[in-house]
Amino acid sequence: MNHPNAVTEMRMESEKHMRDDTALAVQLRGVTKTYGALRAVEGLDLEIGRGETVAFLGPNGAGKTTTIEMLLGLRVPTSGSVAVFGMPPTEAIRQSRIGAMLQEGKLMPGVRVGEFLEFVRGQHPNPLPTTQLLELAGLEGLTQRRVDRLSGGQTQRVRLAIAIAGNPDLLVLDEPTAAMDVEVRREFWVRMRAYAALGHTLLFATHYLEEAETSASRLVIIAHGQLLADGPVADIQARYGDPCVSFTRLGGTDIAFERLPGVQHCETFGDRVTLHTRDADATVRALAGGAIPWKDLEVKTSTLEDTFITLVHNGKGVA
Repeated sequence: MNHPNAVTEMRMESEKHMRDDTALAVQLRGVTKTYGALRAVEGLDLEIGRGETVAFLGPNGAGKTTTIEMLLGLRVPTSGSVAVFGMPPTEAIRQSRIGAMLQEGKLMPGVRVGEFLEFVRGQHPNPLPTTQLLELAGLEGLTQRRVDRLSGGQTQRVRLAIAIAGNPDLLVLDEPTAAMDVEVRREFWVRMRAYAALGHTLLFATHYLEEAETSASRLVIIAHGQLLADGPVADIQARYGDPCVSFTRLGGTDIAFERLPGVQHCETFGDRVTLHTRDADATVRALAGGAIPWKDLEVKTSTLEDTFITLVHNGKGVA
């Protein structure tokens, strides 16, 4: 997928299309959305700068889809404000500043892929050239295929093509790889990174944490409509993760391991000791330099999945 001429043309088209009217792509201020007694989103503050790739994470029912729908102007906040490039979402959509690939939505049956995409391109003032659109969405060779004869993964590619046909400055993706196998999913993110490299802003919701870890420059984690954590993967893991230092102690003397630097709490199973610590390096240094006899030392750092589960389970973070 390395075509220098096409990439150069896409970059020039992108730079012409994008306007430097604000440093922020997205700005949510005190956004709340209620449905009767249900508070789907509660006092959410969020800013996304232009050119960022942000993963929007949370368990089912966290408020991700509701937030995305407000960002796209499909729902109106009960209170608070939503701005996209300094304007209401509906105006940003009218100007083709936003593209969206949502979980639901049927394609027009009986129409061929190429014809359908040409129709979509015609709705935008500065659409991507057809050849570049097909390349970026991975639809070369499928233009004559009817949209109702596509596989699940191919259908997702058409939805992606619809989302980027207008060369939007902000691309919003809601569970974009849900119907894709591992290989197709990998190819999808190669294409998305290429699109982001042109200076576009990406916001995507996903349940695949490895996608967030490898493809996003920043994570936003919510639960019960509230912000729990916001920042780069490494920062979130360092702040909210639960690294452990475990070892086999030698001798039966009781030792107050909780007093070691960084240790939050201690678990023992026979002679095996596990220390949950805020600072694994400090804990290991204390063990190595102290008089505590031990062997078989093991340090386990938190995975993003571990950190995510801890945050959601505790129900509190930066918010």
